[in-house]
Amino acid sequence: MARKTPLEKIRNIGIAAHIDAGKTTTTERILFYTGKTHKIGETHDGAAVTDFMEQEKERGITIQSAAVTAEWKGHQINIIDTPGHVDFTIEVERSLRVLDGVVAVFCAVGGVQSQSETVWRQANRYEVPRMVFVNKMDRTGADFYRVVDQIKNRLGANAVPIQLPIGSEDKFNGLVDLMTMKAEIYTNDLGTDIKEEEIPADLADKAKEYHDAMVEAIASEDDELMEKYFEDPDSITVEELKKALRKAVCDNKIVPVCCGTAFKNKGVQLLLNNVVDYMPSPVDVKAIEGELEDGTKTERHSSDSEPFSALAFKVMTDPYVGRLTFLRVYSGVITSGSYVLNATNGKKERIARLVRMYADQRLEESEVYAGDICAAVGLKDTTTGDTLCDEKAPIILEKMTFPEPVISVAIEPKTKADQDKMGIALQKLAEEDPSFRVKSDTETGQTIISGMGELHLDIIVDRMLREFKVEANIGKPQVAYRETIRGNSDQDSKFIRQSGGKGQYGHVKVRISPAGENEGFVFENKIVGGAIPREYIEPARKGMEEALEGGILAGFPMIDVKVELYDGSYHEVDSSEMAFKIAGSMAIKEGCRKAQPCILEPMMKVEIEIPDEFTGTIIGDISRRRG
Repeated sequence: MARKTPLEKIRNIGIAAHIDAGKTTTTERILFYTGKTHKIGETHDGAAVTDFMEQEKERGITIQSAAVTAEWKGHQINIIDTPGHVDFTIEVERSLRVLDGVVAVFCAVGGVQSQSETVWRQANRYEVPRMVFVNKMDRTGADFYRVVDQIKNRLGANAVPIQLPIGSEDKFNGLVDLMTMKAEIYTNDLGTDIKEEEIPADLADKAKEYHDAMVEAIASEDDELMEKYFEDPDSITVEELKKALRKAVCDNKIVPVCCGTAFKNKGVQLLLNNVVDYMPSPVDVKAIEGELEDGTKTERHSSDSEPFSALAFKVMTDPYVGRLTFLRVYSGVITSGSYVLNATNGKKERIARLVRMYADQRLEESEVYAGDICAAVGLKDTTTGDTLCDEKAPIILEKMTFPEPVISVAIEPKTKADQDKMGIALQKLAEEDPSFRVKSDTETGQTIISGMGELHLDIIVDRMLREFKVEANIGKPQVAYRETIRGNSDQDSKFIRQSGGKGQYGHVKVRISPAGENEGFVFENKIVGGAIPREYIEPARKGMEEALEGGILAGFPMIDVKVELYDGSYHEVDSSEMAFKIAGSMAIKEGCRKAQPCILEPMMKVEIEIPDEFTGTIIGDISRRRG
């Protein structure tokens, strides 16, 4: 079966922003205009299409990024709606890995807020091209120009307005398109009745000023246009401008800014036109890099003729079809019913069915091609961040990194009968969300769950009740402290046990020093001349790693420790893997005690917005909490 949509007509975009800037509403309007929904869903009614989990409908916030497909002017747009709440940063991180472009939504009143900065930094890290939609232009206090200045100053972006608002607050009734220099006036609140008119006289000078600034900004990124611009700026055609702007956006040199109000349906169709005109297709972004089995670097281009490769960026449990794995296909073609290799864990998997998600409806697909996003049913051993590829051409795409949890609570089922059900529920939820961890406390026997914040854990407990019918009690939140060392030490540890018959003998010499920040446990094997046989080095390393898990000061995991194993000895008969594991564990515990151990507490950067008259009270409150 041939491809329905040419590769250059696919757009994989994310909609990301600060909480309450109007991301979900914007996505809803896009689905309405592209004909995917017949009634517009409102976030505050709990009827939005992308907010399909029960808690999202109640709380009016987006928790899991839903991948939705829409069509506009012959282009296929795959949209991922991401959460703006800081506890769900992981969802944004995952989405950015597999997107080609981001529409950043800013509130015309709130402007650049703390989470917008976080999302922007994440997008910088993955070099994702962006465009900005200044939303809520109809609200009291809306100021488009202030938001543009904030984007330039606080985010350091080369923000170039390509539209201007006509009026603001309750007088907002249209836009000036700076490309065509025409005004688009909205005469009703469904946004279906749009008139193209001349620019209102009171805006003409401002529009000319911003048009010239836009032309200059675009021309300065394109040598041919620059020459034309110096000879005669008016000789540059709209087509030339659009082509050059598209290239500058794809190269991350310009961030075009448009505006509107999604709730009142103004500016959304123009936003869709801009996505099609300026956002990159899979062909415009650089090829994905990966490693072959022998560790050599290679790349895969967005092409149907290359071997199949895809990244699993989300796992979800669906009430009807079971486990759904969302994939971004980078190269090649995949057919339902085929076998693929999970290069991350080396297992062979069968894709039973391929479905295209439209929030909570699904359409079956027989084939999915390079550059597309879809969900696969039937993958049992694939988790978030795994690479799927053709068995004959294995490749591992770069893995996703996930932040460490910052808060933990003890959890127990309300009835003994629910103990097993709770275990299954927690395991499934942990599979879906890599920033959520479950472990058993060896000393107390309690089950401990850890996550990115209280809201994150609340929602996990809530989902256990709704989806798995398990009621649970949770303890008081515990802060996720860590231990580390500040000094160096040299440690010589022997484990010898003679108890008649075969004894135990393990002997290691290690140098212990602090590792770099966020490096975790760094182990270097410096053994020369076979002082310790190769088969005992891995058990010694394992023993050290396990000992660090339990810490030495207060039982918190110890991080950022570098260990060099440089010498030791073994016994022909008595040495065993177990003996070296214990020797490694002893060496690390004794060595770290001598290396100035200390406790670390997690730090978070928080931005608080308050009226001026409460500043004193708030500062007092923060300092009381050691902030």
